[in-house]
Amino acid sequence: MIKKGNEETFYEQLKQLNNQVREEWSSQGDNPQDFIEKRPKILIILDNASFHKKQEIIDKIESELPNIRLEFLPAYIPDYNLIELVWHSAKEYIAHREFETQ
Repeated sequence: MIKKGNEETFYEQLKQLNNQVREEWSSQGDNPQDFIEKRPKILIILDNASFHKKQEIIDKIESELPNIRLEFLPAYIPDYNLIELVWHSAKEYIAHREFETQ
């Protein structure tokens, strides 16, 4: 269960992801010492939630998790945000249903 979204939860989730990648790296027979130098790059595409963009968290991620790169969706362009497509489909489905009234 993931806690309510804030900058600390966001950072902890990225740290956990990085640790899982490190464990997988080692389990495949790669030298754990090489992870620092040859680690896989992780690109995460984010919306513009304020806690994703706090400078102190971004600085912390860049210094402690250098293999994780954050890219942000352009503001106010819902076509790029996949959840917006899900919401559109859900609303369309509900709007075209027949409901009984009492």
